[in-house]
Order: sequence, then structure tokens, then C-alpha cells
Amino acid sequence: MRDRLELAVPGAVVGATGGLIAGALSALVGHPYGWAAATALAMAVPLGLLGAGYALLASTGRFRLGVFAPAALYWLAGFPLARLVAETSTGLLLGGGPTPPDDVPGFLAYQGIVSFGWAIGFLWLHERIAPHWLDRLRARNPLAQRWHERYAAHARVLRDASVRARRRRATATKRP
Repeated sequence: MRDRLELAVPGAVVGATGGLIAGALSALVGHPYGWAAATALAMAVPLGLLGAGYALLASTGRFRLGVFAPAALYWLAGFPLARLVAETSTGLLLGGGPTPPDDVPGFLAYQGIVSFGWAIGFLWLHERIAPHWLDRLRARNPLAQRWHERYAAHARVLRDASVRARRRRATATKRP
């Protein structure tokens, strides 16, 4: 169980960090600090949990590395729900009642559109953090070792494709 939970850390960190940044941006635009802290917590928890879920699915091979479509579909469902939880729970965290949006379907539709931007950023960060984390774990965690090997194989494929493309360009420029 611990081996599997360790694999969730990169996704949880990226998701929770996104929530914390939302709170910081809330303070930056002038919201009271209590409101900003509630926003950070209300966003960090669901995004962190969903990020951990993404990492676990990726670690089992259900999502191919470096492919956007599975991440986009995952966050198309997850991000609007996380935003709905955050929007509704912020009022509770501030000592009031739940504060769901007036137009829930419209809110979810808009958040679904925004989710694609979130998916791009999430995937980009996750793909940069996870290999380093797995490298630290792989000596004692066989699941991390397997996932790290997948990242290494993926990196080799990308490197080889880049080398081939560079050679083709160099050959094409030498022709008369």
C-alpha cells in the first residue's frame, strides 16, 4: 500500500500547488486574507486528491506518458467537480453556509472549458516532477522502478526521434 501511495505524491503536489496558487492570486487581487486562505484550502484539497488519482492511473499504465488526450478527459471531469466543491465549500470554511453557484450547469460548462488549460499545465508539471521523484524511490519501491523504466524508455524514444529529425534536416539542407 505504501508503495502505491508514494506514486501518488507528484500528482498530489501539482494539484495542491495549483490550489495554493489560486489562494495567493485571490489575495493578490485584493480579497481579504481569510477569503484567500479559504480559497487556497478549498482548491488545494480536491485538486490534490484528483492529482493523486491521476498519478496512480498513470503509474498503472492506464495513461500513456506524454499523451495529452487522457489527461484532458480526466480533468474535463475532475476539474469542474473540484471547482464546484471549492466554490460551494468556501462559504462553509468562512463560517457561513454552502455557497453553490447560481447556475450550476453553466458553471460546470465554463469550468470544463477551463479544464483544458489546467490539464496542459498539470501534465507539463507532472511529467517534469514524477521522473525525479521515481528516481528517488526506485531502489526500494518496485512499482516506482517499473514506472521509472517507462519514463526512461519514453525519453529514449523522444531523443531518438529528435536525432532522426535533426539528421533529416541536415541532409535536406545539403542537397542542391
